[in-house]
Amino acid sequence: MREGDFDLFAKLVKTKSGIHLTPDKAYLLESRLMSVARQQGMKNIDDLADAVRRQQTPALISDITEAMTTNESSFFRDQRPFEQFRNFVLPRLLQSRRSSRLIRIWSAACSSGQEPYSMAMVLHEEQAKLAGWKIEILATDISQEMVDKARRGEYNQFEVQRGLPIQMLVKHFTQESDKWIVKDELRKHITFKTFNLMEDAGTLGIFDVIFCRNVLIYFDGPTKTQVLERLSRRMPDDGLLFLGGAETIIGVTDRFKAIREQRGVFEVTANGPPGSNVLLKQHAVATV
Repeated sequence: MREGDFDLFAKLVKTKSGIHLTPDKAYLLESRLMSVARQQGMKNIDDLADAVRRQQTPALISDITEAMTTNESSFFRDQRPFEQFRNFVLPRLLQSRRSSRLIRIWSAACSSGQEPYSMAMVLHEEQAKLAGWKIEILATDISQEMVDKARRGEYNQFEVQRGLPIQMLVKHFTQESDKWIVKDELRKHITFKTFNLMEDAGTLGIFDVIFCRNVLIYFDGPTKTQVLERLSRRMPDDGLLFLGGAETIIGVTDRFKAIREQRGVFEVTANGPPGSNVLLKQHAVATV
């Protein structure tokens, strides 16, 4: 890679996705962007860099950004967050939202969809407690390819074997040839769309719970702070945030505080103008 090309790509990726690439990741950047260069009919990374300098077309920038995102996901990843959601968060919401009987959840980096479908399975298992309630899960990702895959809800044998109990697989999926297809009973709760966490989320509404797990680890300090502050503005004063096991708010933001004995779960502290739990017409709502 020519001198200056790494900085060109790293700056572009940072601006568009928030992902912070350090010089020791040059090999990763070059290996991933080589496929983009080939797709564009170019010989090498040099040609790709020249094309970016000439004209940053939306399609090219999107291809470069998506190539540098990490799309690692599995059903019930790390397991504990979903147990916390079932045993700690849901009882709390059933009490605090009993007047509105509405729960809104945001999977803020859903990748290929396993996280929001896992949440939908937890909620379906608790449907007796949620009779008459409205549930909305918004699942977003920066990658259009991942959002399309998540929306299809089709997974191969390897994907369903990663974290998904066999009884849930049989109950919530239909097998078609070598694919497992998510049933409508889960799909009806979820709306998928592309969204960049670097952008203002004001149009998305207010969420009782936000899952933003294993995302902040790719950002530098200032970007982590900005993202967490944006998320806090999308939550009511008693909103709850889930982060990944290697992620923390310490030294990053004062908008959230840890909850005792609930590792990885944080509640809003200072939230600016008070939020209100609202239902946006453009998102699908379903009754359990």
